[in-house]
Amino acid sequence: MIRTVNAEELTEKISEMCVEANHFLSGDMKNVMKRAAEKEKSPLGRQILEQLQENLKIASEDMIPICQDTGMAVVFLEIGQDVHLEGAALEDAVNEGVRRGYRDGFLRKSVVGDPLIRENTKDNTPAVIHTRIVPGHQVKITVAPKGFGSENMSRIFMLKPAEGIEGVKNAVLTAVKDAGPNACPPMVVGVGIGGTFEKCAVMAKEALTREAGSHSKIPAIKEMEEELLQKINHLGIGPGGLGGTTTALAVHINTYPTHIAGLPVAVNICCHVNRHVVRVI
Repeated sequence: MIRTVNAEELTEKISEMCVEANHFLSGDMKNVMKRAAEKEKSPLGRQILEQLQENLKIASEDMIPICQDTGMAVVFLEIGQDVHLEGAALEDAVNEGVRRGYRDGFLRKSVVGDPLIRENTKDNTPAVIHTRIVPGHQVKITVAPKGFGSENMSRIFMLKPAEGIEGVKNAVLTAVKDAGPNACPPMVVGVGIGGTFEKCAVMAKEALTREAGSHSKIPAIKEMEEELLQKINHLGIGPGGLGGTTTALAVHINTYPTHIAGLPVAVNICCHVNRHVVRVI
């Protein structure tokens, strides 16, 4: 049976989600931050983690953005194949939601309309939209505003298959080392392995929206996530890049089949305000 959803409902939800994501850190991120502060061995690192938690508390109580960089809106849509969207076109509905959210929430507008001319669009649109058609009659929306301090530190590696698992691990560690303090640690590291050049990048981005600290259902990938988190936290970069045992809060890896001649790896790094809100219509 076909279910009709008005595009205005999508717009309203995305508007609310943009405001929520920029003012309230998700529960999963709060939990890993709290655990990190309890385990951090460096006194300075622990102090920074406590200050970050205090910042989050103030932001939520006073409705102040948790970071001055309120990001470029990234929206993932899982649309049930039995859903009929009526009204505005899908992309128009999403962008109108972002426009309203950033306007009504008094959030910083950081998007330029042309990457070279660089004139601000003044409403933080357009969003980056990833759409997937899935079974069912619901629409799952994930809004993940992405700041560019950490985005600029992300990397893609087109490895040779012979480089194997160790090559993948070295690529991730190289990306994190090169990022250092510039990614505003403690960070969440999203990794995409496989597919093609663009597929691995989207997987790495989507990996950041997983529940912080959750693991892949594939045993070997779960093991790699745990190993990489441990190795990253032994780098000594620490909270704020000032040293310590908490450089990353989580490592999330998504995989996909790939070509016999390739081993694409993308590393998408996010700062400690790894913003993501999920709702279902």
